[in-house]
Amino acid sequence: MSSLRFHARKKALLLGALLAAGLVAGCEFPPQESAQSGYRGTGMSQITNKAKAEAIAFANSIPEVQPEADDTGPKASEVYQNVKVLGHLSEGQFLRVMSAMTEWVAPEQGCAYCHNVENMADDSMYTKIVSRRMIEMTRTINTTWKPHVAETGVTCYTCHRGQPVPANIWFSQKDHIAAGSAADNKGHNTPAPNASYSSLPRDAFTPLFASAGQIRVIGKDALSTDAPGESIATTERTYSLMMHMSTGLGVNCTFCHNTRAFAEWDQSPPQRVTAWHGIRMVQGLNATYLEPLKSTYPATRLGPEGDAPKANCATCHQGVSKPLGGVSMLKDYIKELSAPPR
Repeated sequence: MSSLRFHARKKALLLGALLAAGLVAGCEFPPQESAQSGYRGTGMSQITNKAKAEAIAFANSIPEVQPEADDTGPKASEVYQNVKVLGHLSEGQFLRVMSAMTEWVAPEQGCAYCHNVENMADDSMYTKIVSRRMIEMTRTINTTWKPHVAETGVTCYTCHRGQPVPANIWFSQKDHIAAGSAADNKGHNTPAPNASYSSLPRDAFTPLFASAGQIRVIGKDALSTDAPGESIATTERTYSLMMHMSTGLGVNCTFCHNTRAFAEWDQSPPQRVTAWHGIRMVQGLNATYLEPLKSTYPATRLGPEGDAPKANCATCHQGVSKPLGGVSMLKDYIKELSAPPR
């Protein structure tokens, strides 16, 4: 096994262990550090487990940058057949980003994961169709969603981390309510990983698809007869989503909210605005890029309800508030993975 594949697998195991460890934070041993993030007395602070710091840093390390390529010379679309989304790059830039993507996504399988190596122009492999769409999605994120990703941006590695299928994807699921001989929980949902192993609804990610509307717990107006608030079911689903976001980013509620007035925007930390844009970004990506690939995937890649794999907050963040610790890989690949010239 190559050192790169070993490194990728070790990272995957560490990321899984870190996310699982976050679920039992109350059982952790010292030393832990507390950093106050709000006014005294509000309990707004973030807890850091120093013992996990080294593992977190390793899990969020990045691969070496491919040597920069010459941007002159013939374009990829002039040299190779059937180049549909990266044809504006020079041949050197094209080969550079293809090499990087292989390292980021399929280091073990190599080019054969997406290509018929006997005919690289062939579109018969579904993975090639999906990868084209993912490149377009990456460029959209880096160009349109700067209110969330800023100048740090994303690359394929942000989600994939050396694995063909990102570790944190989701499918539609029905709520799991105990019935029959197991019906002794008063109709509550059973603990589910989607809800950070709470007994909140396990369809926590439904608001992260399409136009889910406002994600609310309380109504906008006091004692309103027209809009009295949100149903208990909707409220529970919102809390379930918040539990996911907390675990996915490795933070607690006070990272985005002021504990004395959770609903008030003018009293919230600035991270709440960033998170607002992030939720809308994921909704748009799932509706525009990911779910429409349903007909492209084989049945074995679809979920139990027959839907395509989709993204949530943990897909990029993987247990830290800034993916890859805030280090930008895009700056080294901005010519390849930002919007192409018009």
